Amino acid sequence: MILNLTPHPVRLFNSDRPDGLDDLELGLRLVIEPEARPARLGVVPLSTEYRDGVPVELVQYGTAVGLPRRAEGVSFIVSLALALALAPRRDDLLVPYREVRNSAGTVIGCRQLAQPV
Repeated sequence: MILNLTPHPVRLFNSDRPDGLDDLELGLRLVIEPEARPARLGVVPLSTEYRDGVPVELVQYGTAVGLPRRAEGVSFIVSLALALALAPRRDDLLVPYREVRNSAGTVIGCRQLAQPV
């Protein structure tokens, strides 16, 4: 079972789906709807400094927020940032991979899922 812990649907397209098309149905294999509560990487603001007059917040990325414990036979689709932060400790986290883009260059889905290692 694969659960989507991102805040948006994950559209999986056939591997030969070309980029640059606006049709969301062409080559669509599966849509994995998001769960009610997305998982996030916790952020702790530390301080603000200025670079060339632009405020830059120094932050420390912390633990996962809203990520369930491992469950036998369950994988979770999460953000790349969260998956990379936990890759050494969690082998049940997946991310969208080989993105599909529309004519404006906006990501509308992916051709596969990947497990960061």
